[in-house]
Amino acid sequence: MAGKRILASGKLQNFKRDEIVKFVQAHGGQYISSVSKNMDFIIEGEEMGPSKKEKAQKLGVPLISEEEFLRMVSSTPLTHR
Repeated sequence: MAGKRILASGKLQNFKRDEIVKFVQAHGGQYISSVSKNMDFIIEGEEMGPSKKEKAQKLGVPLISEEEFLRMVSSTPLTHR
């Protein structure tokens, strides 16, 4: 997860917005606030805004589920900061 540029959009089951930001950072990722072509992926929550989803698809940014994200993180050790 270290160095990954990530955005979460929509309602997440396991995190509030501030919690996901801290969680991504604690695992060495960089939380991004808007969709751009330089992102690694977007965590797609329930009711993700259609304009964000469309922009991500046009830019080729992968959309992953919260479950996929958690599986990815579980195989990555915490970074020490």
